[in-house]
Amino acid sequence: MTYQKTRLKYFTIGGFVSLIALILILYSDDLCGVSHIRIISQIESYGKTLDPEFCEKIVEQIDNFNEICEPKIEIIDCS
Repeated sequence: MTYQKTRLKYFTIGGFVSLIALILILYSDDLCGVSHIRIISQIESYGKTLDPEFCEKIVEQIDNFNEICEPKIEIIDCS
């Protein structure tokens, strides 16, 4: 009886750790995809407003994105 409880305990802990690791891996990959879509949407919005302050914010986001994720996004010209 004690062996079964210990075994169940280890399987539960192992499953929980595996689940957390899987979530972290999937989340980090998904984060780049969501960020890419968000930045592209902001670039399209900038094309309608041509607000220089908004452009600078987008360029900062693109720089941060390009450091972490693939594919790289081309830096936009704010002038």
